[in-house]
Amino acid sequence: MNIKSRQKKEPSLFLSLVPIVFMAVSLYIGIAVYEADPHIPLLLSGAVATVVALYLGYSWKELEEGMLNAVRLALQAILILMIIGSIIGSWIAGGIVPTMIYYGLNILSPEYFLIAACAISCIVALASGNAWTAAGTIGIAIMGIGQGLGMNMAMVAGAVISGVYFGDKISPLSETTNMAPGVTGAELFEHIRHMLYTTLPALALSLILYAFLGFHFSESAANLREVAQLQSQLNDLFVISPWLLLVPLLVIVMMVFKIPAIPGLTIGSLVGAVCTVLVQGSSVGKAISVLYYGYSAETGVKVVDNLLNNGGMESMMYTVALILIAMSFGGILETSGIFRTIVNSLLKLAKTTGSLISTTVATCLSANVIGCDQYLSILIPGRMYASVYKERGLKMKNLSRTLEDAGTMTSPLVPWNTCGAFMTATLGVSTLSYAPYAFLAIISPLVAILYGFTGFKIEYEADESLETEDPADTPRPVRQVSG
Repeated sequence: MNIKSRQKKEPSLFLSLVPIVFMAVSLYIGIAVYEADPHIPLLLSGAVATVVALYLGYSWKELEEGMLNAVRLALQAILILMIIGSIIGSWIAGGIVPTMIYYGLNILSPEYFLIAACAISCIVALASGNAWTAAGTIGIAIMGIGQGLGMNMAMVAGAVISGVYFGDKISPLSETTNMAPGVTGAELFEHIRHMLYTTLPALALSLILYAFLGFHFSESAANLREVAQLQSQLNDLFVISPWLLLVPLLVIVMMVFKIPAIPGLTIGSLVGAVCTVLVQGSSVGKAISVLYYGYSAETGVKVVDNLLNNGGMESMMYTVALILIAMSFGGILETSGIFRTIVNSLLKLAKTTGSLISTTVATCLSANVIGCDQYLSILIPGRMYASVYKERGLKMKNLSRTLEDAGTMTSPLVPWNTCGAFMTATLGVSTLSYAPYAFLAIISPLVAILYGFTGFKIEYEADESLETEDPADTPRPVRQVSG
């Protein structure tokens, strides 16, 4: 029988778990045992998922279309990632990042550096509405300052990520902040206000933890000498001027005025190239080369070389390849109904409001791991759980908030997710290294689950029958989602 003419079968839970278990095992063996990159294990997982989908009656053409649709979701992210690479290169060569590092070393000390890193990242991401823009601009400078101060770079990256994802989550300019209420039917500013109940306590706890970690760092005489040496090296290599700080400010202002990310970041990259020529005195050829290959210098000082040899579109190709493979894998799983089967199985466990929200959190996390993109972690659970929340009498802003608490916030914790891959490429620290210190990303879904079981700030539609029931414990009928 021709594969195209087969009647499609609904995948069983056992069959649905085959590519998932294979992915988990192959990634563990590849990364932990052989210290390999995740690309090939994910590619092999996609092959296993394809075999399962073909067995279920899907044609290769259908699976290919599913992969292409998933890749299309990531195209904007890939373009932004490449532009961020050129920004890093041109801003280093143009003296912009060195200037931010130079002055940052003067005003920040190790004791409160992690708190300041998180807070500054919050403000920039809130203004720009984009975690990636904030990480690719102020985040780069913060990483450089942290390295100059002798900080643990995994901790610094965790603080930056906590900050940029807080700002991204709360900003009305953010795509995910608009997507979550858009998928569920909630009102944007009600959604944002409802998120503050979970996000502000999570941020407060995160800042307390960063303060505790900061107590372990102090400004020793040796540390001060290293800072002075770094500043001296930067002064020798670049023209350091406060006027160069206007470049990142320009990018932030463009984001505030809703200039789309791709043209806004491209302008920032080109302005950096102009500074490379006019301020630093480099040739036009070098300025163009830096946009693709990044900045390279051999100073003989390890800290300075590690700090400056960075950027360029080429440096992002590793991450681009990972995103393309991961999104193709996720596209096969969604097209073949494997996602749907797993979610339906999870719904059988959701008997109370607390368990329903816990199931939503688990689904968002699973979508980030399996679907490899934060947009899927919002779109898929949002579509599948909307009717269930309505049946329970829950206001849609409860669902939209949970989608962000779990979907948006856990995305940078997965190495092969577009967000995890981006943050690793941009900040220069592996996902598994910074993940334990990205406190906001860890605490937010836990707060969402706690609220679900206690009933705190869980809002129901206003009718008399619901007001007389305990919102945390009252079971409501769960309708299995069929797609």
